[in-house]
Amino acid sequence: MTTPTLYPMRAVPGYASSTKGIQLAIQTGADASDEDLQFFQQLGVEWAMVSEGRAPGLDYSADYYKGIVARFANHGLKVYRIGSMRVHNMPEVTLNLPGRDAKIEEFKQFIRNIGAAGVRYNTYAHMGNGIWSSGKAKGRGGMDARRLDITDAVGWWGDHTFSGELTHGRRYSEEELWDNYTHMIRQIAPVAEDAGVRIGIHPDDPPVYALGGVPRCMFGNFAGYKQAMEIANSPNIGVCLCIGCWLEGGPIGMGNSVIDAIKHFAGAGQLYKVHFRNVSNPMPEPWTETLIDDGYQDMYAVMKALRDVQFDGCIIPDHIPAMLGGPRVGTAYSIAYMRALVQAANVEAGGPA
Repeated sequence: MTTPTLYPMRAVPGYASSTKGIQLAIQTGADASDEDLQFFQQLGVEWAMVSEGRAPGLDYSADYYKGIVARFANHGLKVYRIGSMRVHNMPEVTLNLPGRDAKIEEFKQFIRNIGAAGVRYNTYAHMGNGIWSSGKAKGRGGMDARRLDITDAVGWWGDHTFSGELTHGRRYSEEELWDNYTHMIRQIAPVAEDAGVRIGIHPDDPPVYALGGVPRCMFGNFAGYKQAMEIANSPNIGVCLCIGCWLEGGPIGMGNSVIDAIKHFAGAGQLYKVHFRNVSNPMPEPWTETLIDDGYQDMYAVMKALRDVQFDGCIIPDHIPAMLGGPRVGTAYSIAYMRALVQAANVEAGGPA
């Protein structure tokens, strides 16, 4: 029995996809070359997840984002998401540091601007000290892949690195983090609703309870996610479900399997986007990111779960290990594998979505 749900593209008149069900997308920068865009066309993807440019002098206005949308449209690609490093993983907001309210205002204007450009989705992450890694490991055939051993991990975001027991000089309490999140999300949610933009919150990476004195109590486990969604209490605040992050924690660490998380968030109308990736094993042992078919999770089971809940949105390959021949090789491999899984899940379910 399938679980009915709500989906981001259907909620906005005039912004429906030409296809239904699980849709493939790539991620790239606003400065993608014409050859890059042609490559994406050759892969047959319909959607692009675009990161805004960082060149000096960009005004990040609605007109700037409209230009991005128009350029991609000229190459047969629709923009599902525009992301900004400026308003993503903001320690000022997560930890209530100086400049917090200015950052929230910047986030509000960003949401208004992408909404005015016709972009109806944004991914947001709420980590106070970035994504933590332990350098590279050799994967299948010698490819370079991200690894994490919590005993020697270092955090990173933008131009900042984080390390040690106290990345911001002291230990933060769960209560502080919940208060800071509530302060932000209750301002952002009505702006997102007015702008017609849905915001999917990304899991902590890695979902380790405390890193550098910051407990990852909201988006590092299933119970935290549910509470965060209740606090937001908005049809425009939901989940960007990174399968890889969920698998890093594993069903014990996350308090739920990735399959059950899909069922819950989709059933609540909160599943907006999926990062389709795999890892070698769950913590607490060190892990390595893998290609989709080479980790511990049966990714066809994940795809079938998305089909069962009638997910009508985008999935992307993410954190692709480096294969010989450059980044296009891994992208092509991943998209082809994902397309085959989508087709198989649709056939098993009795036909197209």
